[in-house]
Amino acid sequence: MPIDHFREDKDIERTFLMIKPDGVERGLVGEIISRFENKGFTLIRSELFRPSRETLEAHYAVHLGKPFYEGLLTCMLSGPVIAMVWEGNDVIALSRKLIGATNYLAAEPGTIRGDHVDSAPDNLIHGSDSPENAELEIGIWFPELVAA
Repeated sequence: MPIDHFREDKDIERTFLMIKPDGVERGLVGEIISRFENKGFTLIRSELFRPSRETLEAHYAVHLGKPFYEGLLTCMLSGPVIAMVWEGNDVIALSRKLIGATNYLAAEPGTIRGDHVDSAPDNLIHGSDSPENAELEIGIWFPELVAA
């Protein structure tokens, strides 16, 4: 049995993942969710949203003022998204590996983006990049899951 099975629960964390409108439109929701389930992560909460501009502005506040900001909001407003909270050992880092590089040209085969993205600006999925951002993003989409 691999040593990872003996790790303490201290490595269990939560992350926020969001299947973007292009992933929903292309019917990749089941495929994407299966990858995280097959990795052994636990889906804590999911919901189909038609996000408001205000919600997206809060989510992408870190990108305010960047040249791609308005285009990003336009893409994200183009259809529904699946917002999700996942839990597991090292779920943030491992989820980002499953997702693949943001730039589809750099995304390795075997990753979600490497297998399914073939043009910009589509990149199918968002994943939190740190515990702090995971908590912030979970609070935006699922405030009831964040400790007061």
